[in-house]
Amino acid sequence: MAKIKKLNIIEIENGLKKVINNINKESFIEEFLSLYEIPKTSITRAKKNLIEGKDFIIKNKLFYREVSDDVVLAVDSIEQEILGEKSQPRYIITTDFNSLAAVDTKNRESLNIPIEEVPSNADFFLAWNGIEKADYQEESPADRKAAERFAKLYDVIARDNPNADEHTFNLFLIRTLFLLFSEDTGIIDKDKFTNILKMRTSEDGSDFNTVIKELFEILDISKQDRLNTLDWLVGFPYVNGKLFGEAHVDLVFSKKSRELLIEAGELLNWNEINPDILGAMIQSVASEEDRHLTGMHYTSVSNIMKVINPLFLEELVICFNDLEERFEENKIKNITEKTRNDNNKLILKNLYHLLDRISKIKFLDPACGSGNFLIIAYKEVRRLEIEILILIQNIENVDLMPISRISLYQFSGIELDDFAHEVAKLSLWIAEHQMNEEMVKRIPSANAVLLPLKDAGNIIKENALQVNWDLVVERKKDDEIYLMGNPPYIGARKQTNNQKKDLIQVFNEYNINTGDMDYISAWFIKGAEFVSDSRARLGFVSTNSISQGSNVPLIWKVVMETNAIINFAYQSFKWTNSAKNNAGVTVVIIGLSDKGYGKKRIYKDGKYEEVENINPYLTEGKTVIVESESSSISNLPEIVSGDMPNDDSNFIIERYEYKTLVENDPEIDKYIRKFIGAREYIASTYRYVFYLPENNKTDFLEFSEIAQRIKKVKEYRLKSKRNATKKLAEVPYRYGELRHKDINYIFIPQVSSENREYVPMGWIDGKTITASPNFTIYAAPLWLLGLLESRMHMVWLRSIGGKLKTDYRYSAGLVYNTFPIKNLSTQRKNEIERITLEILDIREYEGGSLANLYNKEKMPENLREKHQELDGIVDRAYRQKPFESDQERLSKMLELYKEMKNKQE
Repeated sequence: MAKIKKLNIIEIENGLKKVINNINKESFIEEFLSLYEIPKTSITRAKKNLIEGKDFIIKNKLFYREVSDDVVLAVDSIEQEILGEKSQPRYIITTDFNSLAAVDTKNRESLNIPIEEVPSNADFFLAWNGIEKADYQEESPADRKAAERFAKLYDVIARDNPNADEHTFNLFLIRTLFLLFSEDTGIIDKDKFTNILKMRTSEDGSDFNTVIKELFEILDISKQDRLNTLDWLVGFPYVNGKLFGEAHVDLVFSKKSRELLIEAGELLNWNEINPDILGAMIQSVASEEDRHLTGMHYTSVSNIMKVINPLFLEELVICFNDLEERFEENKIKNITEKTRNDNNKLILKNLYHLLDRISKIKFLDPACGSGNFLIIAYKEVRRLEIEILILIQNIENVDLMPISRISLYQFSGIELDDFAHEVAKLSLWIAEHQMNEEMVKRIPSANAVLLPLKDAGNIIKENALQVNWDLVVERKKDDEIYLMGNPPYIGARKQTNNQKKDLIQVFNEYNINTGDMDYISAWFIKGAEFVSDSRARLGFVSTNSISQGSNVPLIWKVVMETNAIINFAYQSFKWTNSAKNNAGVTVVIIGLSDKGYGKKRIYKDGKYEEVENINPYLTEGKTVIVESESSSISNLPEIVSGDMPNDDSNFIIERYEYKTLVENDPEIDKYIRKFIGAREYIASTYRYVFYLPENNKTDFLEFSEIAQRIKKVKEYRLKSKRNATKKLAEVPYRYGELRHKDINYIFIPQVSSENREYVPMGWIDGKTITASPNFTIYAAPLWLLGLLESRMHMVWLRSIGGKLKTDYRYSAGLVYNTFPIKNLSTQRKNEIERITLEILDIREYEGGSLANLYNKEKMPENLREKHQELDGIVDRAYRQKPFESDQERLSKMLELYKEMKNKQE
């Protein structure tokens, strides 16, 4: 789908509009084709044939003919003419310059349209650009085109109004969106808004603001209060809903902004726009900087359903389905008519109870953005209501005139961004209109009127972490309330000062250092407090960091203090979305409720498993929280960090430098060692570093190269703001941290790519220096290297160690020292050692870098098989029955960890 991202359908539409508005019969097809990816030479050759009286044909792409009679019959005629020919054109096009007909010969789709509608059907011919319509439709073309157009419009108006405030822009755009949608969906007359803009405004846009101002004013005046209304405004309805209540602030409009707005009405079918996709618009309009700072992510419908289904919808639907099945069974049961009627009365009673229940449920998205979660929740509840009403009609055998009891007041949101806040309110109005129409289609007697608007959902513009959620959603203890959403996930190093203050404020009473926390942590704590001791439940999307690494003891101890528990969870999966710049991340979905909730569910790959308990690592088992340890709970050898020269790279020698240095002075080589960090090790290479033992200080200072470098190190350290570093300037030949021993050791890279099933670790010669923050285990037995390379240890690393972006991040205190294993027999250690030696031999035999050898897509089969053999040996140290999944492995290790910690205590 990469081609779709490069395509600018808006430019094609605009180009076609110019071609049609200034139509030249002689150059029409040439200008038409030039907008698509068709070689100019092919167009020129076909045009030459046309001039010579032949048909305009481009092999495999097009058969074009100008006609004077029925364009559709002309297409049929051409199809008969070329029937049986080896080379078939992708499209056949005919036109009399009043109408145009076309057929896609591959998928058999056709067009028969007035010539002026060609621009709005530009996507019909995208196969010329290598894009099939089915693929294009997956990209939600109407929504994407609307987003792109509004991004352009925003830029133009902002450029023309450099001193206008953001809220003025946002309010204008929201009102315009409403009117464009209204004229295409029957809320107001077809094209009424667009035609006013065309007919009543000058081409240069000079009087555009006046017309807009008069229109916006009348839309907020009820019919009975309108006095001396201008003729052109009479047909516009009273909108209300506070949408036009705020006075329009004057804006400057230009020829370009006027043109873009009219094109938005003429070239887009707003009936195809989904209100839940308006979030994509906000990201098109919002700057990249704003999007980054607020952690803004638009969420697709399918992903939203992953949250709301287990949170509340599935339970409601099952409730309805059960009643529907009972009704169907009751019709065919061999029972008396009285019993059947009694049964139906009971079913009716339960249906009305369900109807009453869903009309009272409250929903809150405390980081609602443009309202995607609220919109989808609203639509799904309305659809369930429609099914209930239809079943009630069937049971009572009468036509009702139902009015929806689902109110937008039930849907609350908190959003800090002004434009998103306004979009959310507008989107809920649009969703209400769409669901009213859907209800009338399903129940023709239903009463569904949108205008005048009622107030929209309860969407407030506030910082969700600084407002009391109980004041946003008024509630009693037994109210059924669902919190949901996709709060902003912003890492600790990317937070603004205000965001850091938000975290401190939320965690203040728990006396926890929030310096390393993700911003989303605060939503989970406020959410846990909200659901505790109530019927409320929560379902949030989060980066998987919240259930990994150092975040777990920080966050989940607090969650447990609130009395909330995890009642459902989706384990890690890739989260892609429909935003302008797809923010694909690895996420989890976590549901919280009060402890009184029953069975729990863990979801993965579209399936779920019911479990007794879900721990913070989102696996089955008792609640266990792994905290950093200063030494191994399994009595493994000590692990230490590598060495840190703290030298501004002055002691480091690149390989190309080393040869020259040694050739110039061979004696200097005794002060040089090989030097590796994670990058060098994974790439199967190395650098060099000066290693200067203090007892040889008199000797190494005689080398001018070393003396010069020591001088530079001293200067660097003296410039530091850290007192400890300045102190080190007194001994500039010393490393900032030196732990090296001249004995062989295990090397563990601190960071390793997620594209590896196993983190490649190694056995390193004792003369090699390891760079901090990588890890070393000196004088370690070879079986320990095998244990650390096992799948069990990899699972522990992935789950407990956390991630650096998406890469594995090793930790001495949190991964190695907490890794639980016991009762390793001598025989098992010997088996592990044997396999480990074979793995090292295969690495050497296969050659190449460890990066290639351990890439999960390229890993040599003999190396993979040997690792799997090692995995089996280590797995059986935990239990004889094979593990069916990594989650089972993790559950077993967490259980063992808790057992070992309890014994220590």
